[in-house]
Amino acid sequence: MAINRDKIDDAALALLYLTLHDDCRAWKGFDWGVLGPLHDKGMIHDPVGKVKSVEFTPEGLERAKTLFKQLFEE
Repeated sequence: MAINRDKIDDAALALLYLTLHDDCRAWKGFDWGVLGPLHDKGMIHDPVGKVKSVEFTPEGLERAKTLFKQLFEE
């Protein structure tokens, strides 16, 4: 089965938005294999470290908000 990596990244970004706090941070509850590509795409700042949350980039925050609305609002 072929997997669309971009769709996985979009879903993960939208779910990170669900845990938004402090205006631009989200709890990192995903594997490094999920967070790494989001960092590579410039959606979040470097997720590596002991901090339990990640910081969205301005572009990432806007995209996460848009995706969250598209995927989960009624």
